[in-house]
Amino acid sequence: MAKNDDEIDPESSEAAETPGEQGPSDSALPKVDFSTFVLSLGTTALYQLGVMPDPSSGEKSAADPLVAQQTIDTLEMLREKTRGNLEQEERKLIESLLYELRMRFVEASR
Repeated sequence: MAKNDDEIDPESSEAAETPGEQGPSDSALPKVDFSTFVLSLGTTALYQLGVMPDPSSGEKSAADPLVAQQTIDTLEMLREKTRGNLEQEERKLIESLLYELRMRFVEASR
């Protein structure tokens, strides 16, 4: 029997995946939880401070302390809004990350 162009073969690679189902490209991504989210923001702030190189070019970017300060403030806001709701390891992570980012901010602002 011939297939219509509108029919999708469930075994073909072009078949649409249902939401929440992991495809081959999704398997390499880490699970998103509070810690990975906080670390992502921290990495962004380090990039904005000119500490980390651009992932695509490998070159350090020019520091943008104003934008970095906003990212650090966002982490501070998350710390305040989640106070009392974090596990000990999550609390330690955000505290140490904020300390490190503030020290790097001071260095970049000189």
